[in-house]
Amino acid sequence: MAGKDQDVVEVILKDHRTMEELFRRMRSIEADRAGAREEFAALLIAHGEAEETEVYGALKRFEDVDDEEVEHGEEEHAEGNKALLALLEVDDVGSDAWDERLEDLVKAVTHHLDEEERTILNGAREGVPDARRAELGAAFLRERERQLASGCGSIENVRRIVGA
Repeated sequence: MAGKDQDVVEVILKDHRTMEELFRRMRSIEADRAGAREEFAALLIAHGEAEETEVYGALKRFEDVDDEEVEHGEEEHAEGNKALLALLEVDDVGSDAWDERLEDLVKAVTHHLDEEERTILNGAREGVPDARRAELGAAFLRERERQLASGCGSIENVRRIVGA
């Protein structure tokens, strides 16, 4: 059996839980909200880019994973990235604009996480052999780390990805 630390499903789920925690921090007046936004931006971009380059294409080859759901996941990444850019463009952390754009981001990303977990990841659990899930997990982590090291969450990079 693949080690849980490398299983692509477990690695992705761990990132999802981290994103949810960062949402809580961005909402809390007692937290370093700007720091949480910076950490979230890097994680969201690195995570999405790693899924699209290393995981989604490979999962399409398995019959338990719905190709349309994978393509829809990519569309939802784009929506989340646009919402992230809108939040990154708010200078006044905690302002009404911050709260509105944060809630737009939470809504877009939470919807995607829920859908991805119910469709793509459950399909991967059922139809992708443990050894292949471990290989995909390792590839995902390598690309994710490469993205993080490149400063992928910068507003300039997010603008480039969104095409703004």
